[in-house]
Order: sequence, then structure tokens, then C-alpha cells
Amino acid sequence: MALIKASPDWHLETERLSLRRITLQDADLMLAIWNDPAFMRHVGDRGIRTANEAKAALKEGAFKLYDDYGYGPYCMSLKQRGARIGICGLFRRDNLDDPDIGFATLPNYCGMGFAAEAAHAVLAHARDDLGIQRLTAIVSPENRASIRLIEKLGMSFERGITMPGEEDDISLYSMSLC
Repeated sequence: MALIKASPDWHLETERLSLRRITLQDADLMLAIWNDPAFMRHVGDRGIRTANEAKAALKEGAFKLYDDYGYGPYCMSLKQRGARIGICGLFRRDNLDDPDIGFATLPNYCGMGFAAEAAHAVLAHARDDLGIQRLTAIVSPENRASIRLIEKLGMSFERGITMPGEEDDISLYSMSLC
């Protein structure tokens, strides 16, 4: 993996992927992700149905993370074709002590190892460039594919938790990056 610092944003590259910060031009990508049936089943329905709602959500979510913490989600693009295929990045939840890694791939690109490739790059970036010492992941207990991926990253199940405003328990995984 190569890490390229392009002021003021970080740009990550892997063998097949280019990862960069999300912009307002990615509202259509986020809209597709947020309304993907698998995302809605495993993560939740964000209730975002229009490009304008997606832009507002990006301003309140991803852009705030970049400003407050210096990290957030990255847009995953194929290096050869430039097609945007999903997101992977670091998130910060009020009810968690440490940042968590998250990822979502558009349906046509699932099962090809792209999320794992991106997650390994983001994990290395968190450890090597951001100095994050502990990383978490939250996942629906039914989402076997995501659980396999976070376990391959080296994370272990810590406990079940309930996120604020939610009724169902989810699983919290964690790992030390020191």
C-alpha cells in the first residue's frame, strides 16, 4: 500500500483501489449505499432518499468528522477504471471511546475482496499516520461477511452493545494498534 499526502487531504492507494475523502460530488454514491437493501438490513435505514438529503447528511456527518478528528470515510474507487464502488473509513461515535472502522460496497462489487483491501489500508493509516492506539468496529450479529472481514483485520469480539436510539443489540469488536 502506498500513502500519498496531498494537502490538505490524505489519499490512500492499494493494489486495485484509490481511496480519498468523500466530497459533495459523492452524494449519489452515498445515496446508493444508504438505500442498498443489504445496508438497510445490516446497518439501518437512514431515511435519506434524495441527493439534497445526501448532501446535507454528508455535511453533518463525514465533513464534521474530517473537521473534528482529521479522519472520516473514504470513497473507494477502482484504480483502473475510476469507478466509485463504496466507502471505507474511520468513524467516531459519541457512545464509543475509540474510533471505529466501517465499510460498505455497492452490490455489484461485493465478494471481490475490495472492502478487505480498503480496510487493511485504512487500518494501517489509522495506526501509522494518525497514531490511533485502539480501533473498534460495530456490526450486526447477522452480518457474517462483515464479521469475517473484521476478524481478518485482527479484531476480536468484545461485547454486545445498544447504540443510542436503537432497540437491537449489535456486536462491538476491538483491537489494539500499538
